[in-house]
Amino acid sequence: MDPLSDILSLLKPRNLLSAGFEAGGDWAVQFPDQQDNIKTGAIVAGRCLLWVDGVDDPVQLEQGDCFLLPSGRPFRMASGPGLPALRAEEIFPAARRGGILKLGEATGFFCVSSRFSLEGRHGNILLGMLPPIVHLKEAPDLRWAMERMMAELREDRPGAFLVLRHLAHMMLVQALRLHLAMGPGQGTGWLFALSNQQVGAAIGALHADPARAWTLQDLARHAGMSRSSFAERFKTLVGAAPMEYLTRWRMLLAGDRLLTGREPVSAIALSVGYQSESAFSTAFKRVLGCPPRDYARMAIG
Repeated sequence: MDPLSDILSLLKPRNLLSAGFEAGGDWAVQFPDQQDNIKTGAIVAGRCLLWVDGVDDPVQLEQGDCFLLPSGRPFRMASGPGLPALRAEEIFPAARRGGILKLGEATGFFCVSSRFSLEGRHGNILLGMLPPIVHLKEAPDLRWAMERMMAELREDRPGAFLVLRHLAHMMLVQALRLHLAMGPGQGTGWLFALSNQQVGAAIGALHADPARAWTLQDLARHAGMSRSSFAERFKTLVGAAPMEYLTRWRMLLAGDRLLTGREPVSAIALSVGYQSESAFSTAFKRVLGCPPRDYARMAIG
């Protein structure tokens, strides 16, 4: 797999809800805090303003735009400024299992959205580096999924739940791809580093073979750079030194195997490149805060 697929597989995003929202005239809806959730949305028709708690200015969303709300903060959507907002929990009960909620009698605005939880323990490796609002203007790569989701919500055909879940995952990955394509100048972290051809190649190589006895020179060769230039570029873009990033990724993989399997710690240590269980346990505790066996027992408890 590629690094983005690797990390999303580790974080196990679970689609909690996909629904449509149709409105007309003057309207405003206040949505509550949904901690550790990611919300994706796409404007199928019309336009609206989007305010997110803690962000000074609203975002104008037009037909064809998509958005990601990675922080789970409260937010408000409205047809215009200064309108009294209805509380989402009071008007959305009918949409808890999906479907389309219509607000008011007139039409003109239609939005499809999905909400995800991250089942893995380390959601912050993704959520912590994304801004409160990711605004994707005129996102044609998402148009097919957007229109297909709208049709599934309207038609309610057999198998719709499964189709919606897969479409929601597709939209999440596409939105992250588009955000990634904006380039590394927008922030620091592995996600932004992937858009750099040289550093992205090195990250892809170590993700493809995390157990290999990597050296800085090996990774620099994959990047097509000198060792010193690579180390400096990697640290600037990722926010961590190459070997530090490798160790953290190995420990995250090991932690997932501890939670999902019954392998002995010695076998997991070997699978991520450690010949010594003692050295592995030391690194695991340094990165994840507790010894491997305690980590597994915490999950059972």
